[in-house]
Amino acid sequence: MKSAYELALERLAQQGIEPPDEAALDDATRERIAEARRLTEAKLAEIEILHRDAVGKARDAEALRELETQYRRDRGRLDDALEIKVRKLRSAD
Repeated sequence: MKSAYELALERLAQQGIEPPDEAALDDATRERIAEARRLTEAKLAEIEILHRDAVGKARDAEALRELETQYRRDRGRLDDALEIKVRKLRSAD
């Protein structure tokens, strides 16, 4: 499974945009970015566990559709928040 960062890099490449130069970042910024990614991955794992539990308890197709919609929405929100945070950290350097 690819990380949100890897997916974002692929989207940039498809648009003809060069990937960011990681070497230009100082160690402190790279560590803050890595920490933001670790926290997001932990939150994603948490919502996945909660989602699986809820799916196991769902009784009808409508409830399953609603759970899937909510899960995708939550994942997208976390991925977007991570991208924004990383962008801010890069520009602050």
